[in-house]
Amino acid sequence: MKDTYNTIELPVEGILHKDKNSKFFGYAFPMQEEDQLKPILDHLRKQHPHAGHFCYAYQMGTDALTYRANDDGEPSNSAGMPIYGQIQSFAITNVLLVVVRVFGGVKLGVGGLIAAYKTTAQLVLATCEIVEKTIDVHFMISFDYKNMNKVMRVIKEKKLEIVSQEMEINEISTLPMGVIEVKTRKKNAEMVFDIFQTLFEIDIKRV
Repeated sequence: MKDTYNTIELPVEGILHKDKNSKFFGYAFPMQEEDQLKPILDHLRKQHPHAGHFCYAYQMGTDALTYRANDDGEPSNSAGMPIYGQIQSFAITNVLLVVVRVFGGVKLGVGGLIAAYKTTAQLVLATCEIVEKTIDVHFMISFDYKNMNKVMRVIKEKKLEIVSQEMEINEISTLPMGVIEVKTRKKNAEMVFDIFQTLFEIDIKRV
């Protein structure tokens, strides 16, 4: 089972490509949610007040991929899709690429635009540090405080990462109750779930 994916760790900004007096500025950003898009575009518009086009493509997700490509006024499929093609070519996800065009007075034609946007996106991604990350599954484990040692032993043995933990009062018994969120690699998730399922007085659910 594949449980890793490639992405970028840090943004890369302002990679310049010139074509017939037009300037193409390439940017790459890590992206987890679509809400990140507008603030980034607003920031770039302030940086490039004379630019006519802010074309972009993004891809997010691991199992189910979400993507979008935007030409921002350029001829259809001459900008967004060539940019997205480079995301596919580099086999990465959770990334946003933006190419800002400042028109130089000479029209490039559709073929020229496709080549320019593709080249700029390629130059940006070639500059990025691409990292491999694991696809993780999160579980919430609930237990009476007396069973804390059993839970912690499994967490230690299976090298689970604790995301958060807290103590609550069980409404029925008024005894202390522990709630721990852990995460593990996708390929180990079923095994971890089965182990906690067999433990008496311990509940586990996927979150």
